[in-house]
Amino acid sequence: MLGVPGGVALRGGIGGTVSRCVERQQQPGCRRTPAASIQATVRQDEQAEPGTKQGRAPPPLPLTLQLLETPWFRELRFFSMAMTSASLHDVRLYRMDLPDHACPWGLRALQLLQEQHVPFEDHPLRSEAEVAAFKAAHAVATTPQLFAGAERIGGYTDLAARLGVRPESGDVSYIPVLAVFGTAALMTLALAAGLGGFMGIALCLLAMLKLMDVQAFAASFRKYDLLSQRWKAWGGLYPGVELLVGLGILLQPEVAGAGRLIGATALLLGAMGMVSVGKAVFVDKLALNCACVGGNAKVPLGVVSFAENLLMALMGAVMLVAG
Repeated sequence: MLGVPGGVALRGGIGGTVSRCVERQQQPGCRRTPAASIQATVRQDEQAEPGTKQGRAPPPLPLTLQLLETPWFRELRFFSMAMTSASLHDVRLYRMDLPDHACPWGLRALQLLQEQHVPFEDHPLRSEAEVAAFKAAHAVATTPQLFAGAERIGGYTDLAARLGVRPESGDVSYIPVLAVFGTAALMTLALAAGLGGFMGIALCLLAMLKLMDVQAFAASFRKYDLLSQRWKAWGGLYPGVELLVGLGILLQPEVAGAGRLIGATALLLGAMGMVSVGKAVFVDKLALNCACVGGNAKVPLGVVSFAENLLMALMGAVMLVAG
C-alpha cells in the first residue's frame, strides 16, 4: 500500500500502473493526478484482478473435476477406503523370500498393505521346501497368498482389487529375445549356414546368457520346469547341455549315430520345455518370467517361450530322421 496526496490509498493492480507524483518531490514536467481519477483507476484495477489482463474471468473447471474437488467427495473416498481396510481383519501374508531370490509380487503385496495402513502378519517362506509345503497345504499354484481370517483373498492383484487400488504391472521386455534371434539371423546370413546353422547359433547364444548366472537361471527355471522341480541339479546342468546341442548342430559330426543323438537330445529338450511352459501358462495361469534368456531377464513366459521349444523339438526331429 502506498500513501498519496489527499489521503487516498493506492494499490497497483493487474490491469495497469497509475502514474503519480508526490507533492513534495514533484519532478519537472510531471503533473499531479486528481484524487478522484486515482480512485476510479483503483476501482478498475480491483475489478480486473480476479480475471485476466482484459478483466475476463477464467474458464470454469469441467463438472467432473469440480465434483472430484468438493470436500464431501474427498471425505466419501477416504471413508470408502477406510471401510475397505477395516473389513480386512486378521490379515496374513505368505510370500517366497529365499536367500537368493525374493518374490517381487510378494514385495508388492507387502508394500501395498503398508501403504493402505492395513494391519497384517508377514510370513516369509525361506526355503523351497516351505514353499512347496505351503502350496500343497492350501492347494494353490503360486505365491504370494493373502488370507483375512478364514477367507483366502488371493495374490497381489486380488488384494489390489479388494482395496480398490490399481495394481502395478510387471516389467516386461522382449528386447533380449529379439537381440538373440536377430543376431543369430544376421550371422546365419553372413555364413550362409541355412536353417540348421540358425538354430545352432541361436542355441549357443541362449546357452551363453544362461551361463552368465547359472544360479539365477536355475532359480527362475525351477518355477515352471517340471523336471528341475523334481531334480534340482537339472537347473544347473541345462545350460551346458543346451550349449552342447547347439555346437553339435553347427558341427554336424560325421561319427555314426552322433547326428541322431544330438537330434534326440534336442527333441527331448524341446518336448519337455513345451510341456512345462504349456502347463505353467495355459493350465496353472502363472505370470512368470521366462528363463530362456537368463534368470535376470524380464521376458514373460508365454507364447514366445512355447514357440522357442517347439522350434527346438522340430529341429531335433529333422536331425533324428535324417540320421
